[in-house]
Amino acid sequence: MRTERLVPLIVACALFMEQLDSTIISTSLPAIARDLHEDPIALKLALTSYLLSLAVFIPASGWFADRFGSRTVFRAAIVVFTAGSLLCGLAHSLPEFVLFRILQGMGGAMMVPVGRLVILRTVPKEGIVSALAWLTVPALLGPVVGPPLGGFITTYFDWRLIFFLNIPIGFVGVMLATRFIPDIREDDVGAFDLNGMVLSGVGLAGLVFGFALLGQHAVAPWIALLVIAIGAVTMFLYVRHARHTPRPILDLSLLRIPTFFAGVVGASLFRIGIGAIPFLLPLMLQLGFGLTPFASGMITFSSAVGAMTMKFSAAPIIRTFGFRRVLVVNCFIAAAFLAATALFRPDMPYPLLVGMLLMGGFFRSLQFTSTNALSYADISNEAMSRATSFASVAQQVAISTGVAVGALVLDTMRSWRGDGTIQLGDFSVAFAVVGLIAVCSVFFFVRLPADAGAALARRRVKPAVPAEPPGEMGSAA
Repeated sequence: MRTERLVPLIVACALFMEQLDSTIISTSLPAIARDLHEDPIALKLALTSYLLSLAVFIPASGWFADRFGSRTVFRAAIVVFTAGSLLCGLAHSLPEFVLFRILQGMGGAMMVPVGRLVILRTVPKEGIVSALAWLTVPALLGPVVGPPLGGFITTYFDWRLIFFLNIPIGFVGVMLATRFIPDIREDDVGAFDLNGMVLSGVGLAGLVFGFALLGQHAVAPWIALLVIAIGAVTMFLYVRHARHTPRPILDLSLLRIPTFFAGVVGASLFRIGIGAIPFLLPLMLQLGFGLTPFASGMITFSSAVGAMTMKFSAAPIIRTFGFRRVLVVNCFIAAAFLAATALFRPDMPYPLLVGMLLMGGFFRSLQFTSTNALSYADISNEAMSRATSFASVAQQVAISTGVAVGALVLDTMRSWRGDGTIQLGDFSVAFAVVGLIAVCSVFFFVRLPADAGAALARRRVKPAVPAEPPGEMGSAA
């Protein structure tokens, strides 16, 4: 009970808190912007800062757990995440809010990966399937509960209450972790790649935040371009560093494996398009349609319902058609549903609108699940932890880039008109652009051999298709 159910459920509570927080805030962005006296588009920084913080600190989670003990790091991560939540609820300006979201991301980056590592190291092999099943439940429920709950709280109470909800959950999590999480650590950890951590962190932050700052009227365009340039130069320095480091924090040599390259790089391009949805869709429904946050949340959660439904279909679909055919065909279908969002209008029947979002969520989740499985098809056990860190970082960077791209299109459209307002037609252009970006990922999948991932596709058990990592479900919503 302790190893196969109780430990996974404790980790699952942390994952649920993170997933709920990631999806619940999207519905509340317009209200937060009004309260902080900011442009709604400026709130893109609240999303990108959190996702980028995850990307920067996730690679260090495994080393810290091995060095200082899994229970110590897991508890500390919950405390940091909860403290960040409390401070977000107390923020009175956009810079404060962004800073505290970064703090939340630091906690989340350590919390869920370390928890998953505890499960893999403590549960017997014959119980792994059951343990991971308990773990994936909150990943499915968080995005379903988040949008309507966030909309309800924002409409009838105050958006700050959203962040205060994490305080009792975090307190209980610390108590349970102290009692039941084993303090696993390694004797021979090896040196931490601090130089690689700094270079990759500065590089990723510079690139993503630079693009996010474009169109930010409080910052001159040359400053945004300078930040992008610093990020590009620093990432170039990291590439040189990684080539001469035995165990770099992000192992670029993994990209030589064709299935990993397609599952990470190709999927990242798809996620850039999909990553704009949590930012664009609630804004369109509230600013363009005039809906309340609660009504908006009741519509947007249908994407997560579609993603949950897909979980019962992914394995047989992949077994029947194979990875390459599924990824190529489904890429067009999922991108088409994304681009079709550009056709949404306030006078559309809501059942039709919800149905399209539900189907779009189904096919997007099928694409994510397929690429996640394919990424590890040819990865050795020795390289699995490095591959997991690399893929997790790529996912968070792609999603945060999607938010920046969607916001940039909106700002470009209103600047082009010169009236300073956001109109419904601006969202149509933005969804068409991100849909086009998503479909371009097909060029990476069509180059795969016909038997790519065949060993995984022939397996007759569902664990052949791993659950989506944290963030994916949020992006589907």
